[in-house]
Amino acid sequence: MVYDCLIVGAGWAGCVLAERLANGLGQKVLLVERSNHIGGNAHDFVDAHGLVVQKYGPHIFHTRLRPVWDYVSRFTDWNGYVHRVLAQVADRVVCLPINLDTLERLYGRPFTAEQARAFYAERRVPIERIENARDVVVSQIGQELYELFYENYTKKLWGLYPHDLAPQVTRRVPIRFDRDTRYFDDPCQGVPKDGFTPMFERMIASPDITVRLGTDYRSVATSERFGRLIYTGPIDEYFDYTYGRLPYRSLAFRFETLDVERFQDAAVVNYPGEQDYIRITEFKHLTLQKHPKTTICYEYGAAEGRPCYPVPTEANRRLCERYKAGADELERVHFVGRLAQYEYLNMDQVVERALALYEEIRTDG
Repeated sequence: MVYDCLIVGAGWAGCVLAERLANGLGQKVLLVERSNHIGGNAHDFVDAHGLVVQKYGPHIFHTRLRPVWDYVSRFTDWNGYVHRVLAQVADRVVCLPINLDTLERLYGRPFTAEQARAFYAERRVPIERIENARDVVVSQIGQELYELFYENYTKKLWGLYPHDLAPQVTRRVPIRFDRDTRYFDDPCQGVPKDGFTPMFERMIASPDITVRLGTDYRSVATSERFGRLIYTGPIDEYFDYTYGRLPYRSLAFRFETLDVERFQDAAVVNYPGEQDYIRITEFKHLTLQKHPKTTICYEYGAAEGRPCYPVPTEANRRLCERYKAGADELERVHFVGRLAQYEYLNMDQVVERALALYEEIRTDG
């Protein structure tokens, strides 16, 4: 059989493009995935106790891009979950991102927005040029809160301290001057009502899409005929690591099922202290599932394993540019997604880029 397109990877980018090419253009698509499941790192499943859990840690879809939300909503209803995060700091549990409630709980006195601004003004470190993730934080709120919330947490997650990482790592988390306890302020957010995996299954249900799991694309790239290749895996792997390996940070997980209905007060509790784990997730908060038991997940940063995050350093950026230059020279080969573009993209940003690539293909042929 001749396929119009071979798509490598059945995560967000791969599934969106498979759906669009099949249902939008009537193309025959071969979608191959190295894992034994679809959905990439957003994959979820029902565990042995009947609880819905997310295999690779907490995922909440959130966006301010209405066309992206409308597109994804064609394949799922949403459960209305609004994400809230707590942090265990010394002997206190406080809200994240830092807001007025956080300051009051830490310092045992009331804060208005004006008082918080004055508080930060006394503590912030003047930095003329922001060069790294530490600079972002200490220039806004000072050294003490940086050490409490960011320094060790970042080291556990990334394997590097904030001063070794690009500024965008800590720019992702705002500082608030109100009592908004939402982690994301995007107007559209939630978890698919019956899970991410069923949503992906509906997305790629077309008879024009052939899915092969547990398959490395190189095993089919030479045996199948196809007109176009869309690649969503690590870009350095595509080029056989010609210029060296790009580091991708991984995660490790430890799941426990407990004979209680609730374990903690939020879906996610961060641990920026000396514990070896980064955070604990309790999935029933995310899924809104009713069940007498609960499954929790301890999450750890890892240097090896399934690639999760491109590591944003200047050296890695320069190395990636060499690979991207090679990618630009290829015809009818497209690189899209967090790993293929070596960018720390949110799920909605990946969908946006996948839809943009579809429009490019639709327009240019």
